[in-house]
Amino acid sequence: MMALEPEYIDGDGFIVEVIRTARRKTADIRVEDGMVSVVVPNGVPLERVDSILNDKRRWIKEKINLHREANPVDAKQFVSGEAFSYLGRNYRLKVLTGEFHPVRLVQGRLTVSMPWGGEHPHMVRNALVRWYKQRAEQKLLEKVKRYALIVGVEPNSVGIKGFKSRWGSCSAQGCIDFNWKIIMAPNRCVDYVVVHELCHIKQHDHSPTFWKAVEQIIPDYIACKEWLRVNGVNLDV
Repeated sequence: MMALEPEYIDGDGFIVEVIRTARRKTADIRVEDGMVSVVVPNGVPLERVDSILNDKRRWIKEKINLHREANPVDAKQFVSGEAFSYLGRNYRLKVLTGEFHPVRLVQGRLTVSMPWGGEHPHMVRNALVRWYKQRAEQKLLEKVKRYALIVGVEPNSVGIKGFKSRWGSCSAQGCIDFNWKIIMAPNRCVDYVVVHELCHIKQHDHSPTFWKAVEQIIPDYIACKEWLRVNGVNLDV
């Protein structure tokens, strides 16, 4: 369990999330989805974190550039006024210029503050992805806890991942992973995906027995499934 809330520092061209934990003895730098985070033991001063990042700066920027080349910002501009979906509802983005502050949902707007304002759209995107992943973890864990009691199962673990073509998965050991992008779908569709994976703990196939179990909890699951089939490609940042 993480001991402290994440901190954020300016990495000179990228924002770094600093995560402190009692579980690690050494620092671990991660670049995922173009976002940079460093996991460090509790008590490590920010000056030491800066030194660690400076030593790996070239490697970090290479990883970020590779991600940007593979995922060019084209469909969205990541500017103030642009709409982004959360649980099926659109919220307007507001990009402020100033000290970095993570994305927050304030008075019906997704607000983020960047030292460079909107000059670097990929940085705004990264901040949004961080926010979506955090909200996905919070909401999906809440829903799993609620529906697991109804289904009558208990997953061994619940994780958040970036799947390319699925909304969730359930291993034979009862370990469930969800695609963080599902949090952009309507709330009912999110419920369906959660129930779908929980039912796989009992029935690890898509037999009539499995779908009957899903239907008992989500009677309109076919409509949810169809909505995701038609609209799922648009659930992206």
